[in-house]
Amino acid sequence: MRYQFLGNVVISGKIKCETGLHIGSNPEGYEIGGMDNPVIKDPITGYPYIPGSSFKGKMRSMLEWTEAKIDIKGDVHLCNSDDCSICRIFGSSAKEESKIGPTRLLFRDAYPDENTRKKLDSLLLEKGLPRVEWKTENALNIIKARATPRLIERVPKDSEFDFEIIYSIYQIPAEESIKDIDFLKYVFKSMRLLEDTSLGGYGSRGSGKVKFTDLKVIFKGREVYESGNGDYLKVLKENVNSLNEIDEGELNVIGKSLISFIG
Repeated sequence: MRYQFLGNVVISGKIKCETGLHIGSNPEGYEIGGMDNPVIKDPITGYPYIPGSSFKGKMRSMLEWTEAKIDIKGDVHLCNSDDCSICRIFGSSAKEESKIGPTRLLFRDAYPDENTRKKLDSLLLEKGLPRVEWKTENALNIIKARATPRLIERVPKDSEFDFEIIYSIYQIPAEESIKDIDFLKYVFKSMRLLEDTSLGGYGSRGSGKVKFTDLKVIFKGREVYESGNGDYLKVLKENVNSLNEIDEGELNVIGKSLISFIG
């Protein structure tokens, strides 16, 4: 059995923080009154960023919940079925021989755009904060009527990060049609689910509400990687303000476009 790579669907745009965002990192050291809940930052620039693993993990878990793939133990779903949206899109480490080929979805780390970097720099210059906001929360002891304050770092509201997701399309010999095209809708579905939950930590306390904006969807056929000919780069959808503009009808249009491009 051999698989054939047909091309990549590239989904890009911005992740906008509609509330403060906390994706944690290990503190470099502990000190009295110090920060024990920092956000993850680029060690070279000092700017916070969104790891692709956090992005992927949340999208996968939300899709597992909505597709009823969560078992009673709460383990990551692994079935390796050719009709399973989870295993086909996000990959499977099931021990049996793969029936559906490699993982389809690749996530880049998302870094703050230029305007956000300027805003974060102002926090450092004007307030002495490490390009993030500090939020104080209290751990309460109801019996003793005592509160223990703690500091957490958050990326400020309205910060925007440039993101990119790569969805690869393969022809599977045992499949009569290019089924990967039909499964593209689950990528957008999991993105919508993420918008209505939270990314990172402290979501139940108000952190982590995000929105995808300035979306662009393009297709790069395998020929573009062989020849570098830009004619094979096809714009499927651009200037999309929100995920709500990519409805079922638009996905059908994108699917038909992909079929015509692949031939």
